[in-house]
Amino acid sequence: MSGPLCDLLPSGSDPGNPASLTGQSAEAALRWLPVLTTFEAAVRASGMSADLRGGSGLTILAPTDDAFAAKFSEDNLDQLFLADQDKLRGLLREHLVAGSRSLSDLVAAGEVTTLAGTKVTVTGGGGTARLADQADTVCADYRVANARIHIINHVLGSLPTTGGEGGHRAH
Repeated sequence: MSGPLCDLLPSGSDPGNPASLTGQSAEAALRWLPVLTTFEAAVRASGMSADLRGGSGLTILAPTDDAFAAKFSEDNLDQLFLADQDKLRGLLREHLVAGSRSLSDLVAAGEVTTLAGTKVTVTGGGGTARLADQADTVCADYRVANARIHIINHVLGSLPTTGGEGGHRAH
């Protein structure tokens, strides 16, 4: 695994360490990665959990919670989760690529097509990659059953950015 965020994630014998995730489904593994709570909740809210369990392999480009907060206001996220399921599924498909591909496979390919049909350029080196000239991998190559999870620092896709606007509630 590589990337600046890896050191902050579960390691060694901690629950959710990379070795403990290798036999788990992507859906189950996402629950153990503390920086992916919004992405994992979106998968559940969208009804796409089964899509992450089955199939012949998947590459998941999972935006961090900070990436979601920068992209969407809390009210906008609530709307996506509760009312706009089709938009939410579309957004998630922008982060899924058929086939379980390592970071080096993605960089070697130079371009991948998401399940939403969007072509994403991939450039990189030194253990990280840049996707669509807007997102960087911050911890790449989590191996899980039938999938690879690459944690990224920006939400992909064409939905408008509402993060940083009003509509933020106190916790």
